[in-house]
Amino acid sequence: MSVEAVHLPDPCVVVLVGPGASGKSSWAAAHFPAAAVVSSDALRAAVGTGPDDLAASADAFELLEMVVAKRIARGLTTVVDTLGTDRERRAGWLAAARRRGLPCVAVAFDTPAAQCRERNRARDRRIPAEVLTAQLRAWPAIRDGLAGEGFDRVLTERPVRVVPRAFVSANESARRQRDTPTGLRFGLHIGEFGFDRPAPEALRDIANAAEEVGFDAIYVMDHFRQIPQIGRPFEDFLESWTTLAWLAAGTSRVRLGTLVSGVTYRNVAHLGKIVATLDVLSAGRAVCGLGLAWFAAEHKAYGWEFPPVGDRYALLEDALRVLPLIWGKGAPAFSGRALEVPEALCYPRPVQERVPLIVGGSGEKRTLRLAARYADAANVFGDRETVRRKARVLREHCEAAGRDPAEVALTHLSTALVAPDDATLAREIERLRPRRTSAARFAADVNAGTVNDHIGRFRELADEGVAEVTVRLPALRSSDQVVPFSAVINAFR
Repeated sequence: MSVEAVHLPDPCVVVLVGPGASGKSSWAAAHFPAAAVVSSDALRAAVGTGPDDLAASADAFELLEMVVAKRIARGLTTVVDTLGTDRERRAGWLAAARRRGLPCVAVAFDTPAAQCRERNRARDRRIPAEVLTAQLRAWPAIRDGLAGEGFDRVLTERPVRVVPRAFVSANESARRQRDTPTGLRFGLHIGEFGFDRPAPEALRDIANAAEEVGFDAIYVMDHFRQIPQIGRPFEDFLESWTTLAWLAAGTSRVRLGTLVSGVTYRNVAHLGKIVATLDVLSAGRAVCGLGLAWFAAEHKAYGWEFPPVGDRYALLEDALRVLPLIWGKGAPAFSGRALEVPEALCYPRPVQERVPLIVGGSGEKRTLRLAARYADAANVFGDRETVRRKARVLREHCEAAGRDPAEVALTHLSTALVAPDDATLAREIERLRPRRTSAARFAADVNAGTVNDHIGRFRELADEGVAEVTVRLPALRSSDQVVPFSAVINAFR
């Protein structure tokens, strides 16, 4: 029976502790990339005649301390592979990790003495018998004292995986989802349009694949040029609501909307007409995401006014108030702080009795307050702790507005790179990561994980009150990239 791997956050510091021939180096090589392991034996070879050159030990340890310090200072996962039996040295590595804000874990290699001696006898260059005996005699006291030294965790020799922080508790959460499943809706977010073939074909196939694997919605990013967080301004970028109309023609089930439309981009009454038209042509599947708008350079490039933030909040509030009037019966007049609409008229009216309004943004004082008062959902970003806080604030705003918190769903947007296993995941990370971005940094940025990792992460978000998670698949070029996500969705059905 295989032992479930312990998840360690990347970056972290891992201190190996155990007598000679207890298996530390073999374990480190099996669970970490070679570059992460700082080995006293390897450094003896670098400054002496080989890994067993005890005369080079002083220089090797001086170099080890320097390399460990440099790696920790740069925030890199570092495995200290030496005896680790010197408490003062362990305290120094722990202190360095604390200064950098990195978790620090000790791994105790409690290998039976007879096994250590047997391994030692099989070596070409053996540890002197009296030296190994002394190490084995001292080991129980060292082992028993590790728990009181302040490490974040003290592990025994077992499988580990170094994962982005989002997945540290994924195993337990995925197990909870299997044992006591909960439901969750899934949306696919499309924010890049550099497909591997003509856009009409690629988009149709991606949308069809999304429906087939079980996505509940497809959202597009509403901009007019690529944003700097993702790419360059001259990369292909399709207009959002036109794209959604194309997707409506090629799909039958998924909801369609923007995450989110900047409130400054279009005349709000005109936006209402656009959304209503999409709802009619999609047989009642339109969703209207609205946000404050933030991309000043885009406004400047198109010659649009980019009002101060207070004015944009006033416009956003007016939009949230007037759009349901536009989609409703009659032609009522609307007069707000920023908008005047003499006739809120829209025929044909949307198929849906109420087109869902999603407010995008995490501002706790104003954005979530507007969502609580006027919207059907609030879309937020961030890790589990952040989402927990946003959920609490949203509930408080709902209660202050006299509205049932259950009427305002909490949704979450993030990037997700998913693969069936670690080997495939590593290949995808290497294929996709920018040349100057480390694999660990890229993995954290895109939440790179296995199917089980993502099941655990999304269960944790569901536990915090999230009703729908929307994922951006990095460098989405074809429908083949959508298929691996089906295993994640199926776990919540």
